[in-house]
Amino acid sequence: MADTTCHMSISLDGFVAGPDQSREHPLGKRGRELHGWHLGDERANEADATAARRLLRPRGAYVMGRNMFGPIRGEWGESDWKGWWGDEPPYHHPVVVLTHHPRPPLEMAGGTTFHFVDETVERAVARAFGLAGGQDVRLGGGVSVVQACLREGLVDEMHVPVVPTILGAGERLFDNLDALRRAPYGYECVDFRPSARVAHVVLARVAR
Repeated sequence: MADTTCHMSISLDGFVAGPDQSREHPLGKRGRELHGWHLGDERANEADATAARRLLRPRGAYVMGRNMFGPIRGEWGESDWKGWWGDEPPYHHPVVVLTHHPRPPLEMAGGTTFHFVDETVERAVARAFGLAGGQDVRLGGGVSVVQACLREGLVDEMHVPVVPTILGAGERLFDNLDALRRAPYGYECVDFRPSARVAHVVLARVAR
């Protein structure tokens, strides 16, 4: 059965992105520090390689928020922004982008098509599964999308690499989740692999 999966590297103080996202800082200021383990850090080891394979394994479709797609806010206007990734994004599958300003689909090289929709996360995830051809759907972020999916019990598996750094500000992952205390489901650790650079934690949704 296909699952909804999520990957979010996180700092010791709970942030998955730094503050002040911009074209110069796609992950917010200092946000890139959370991703060295899979972006060429010489201290990376087999635990990191295993986690990177989990991160990069093919999915059938993706869901992300408007802020994950780019730094432009409000109406699109005359913007020619097509994402952070150049002419051939790394997804190679459909990507559903949640936005209050829907627009026609954007087809890119390599099989990626961005679908811009103004819908609830439940409908966006359902739409992604409809495009996924029976494969998993991955939540690409950002924080508000993942939090909404957690509150609705839509996340089956989370890979949370805990990076030993303190950002002090930015986008905090595990805020605004009071609804989980009353939910008939929770999350438990099903895999834990430490490396020299990061502690890889995999959480799976379980019934209470």
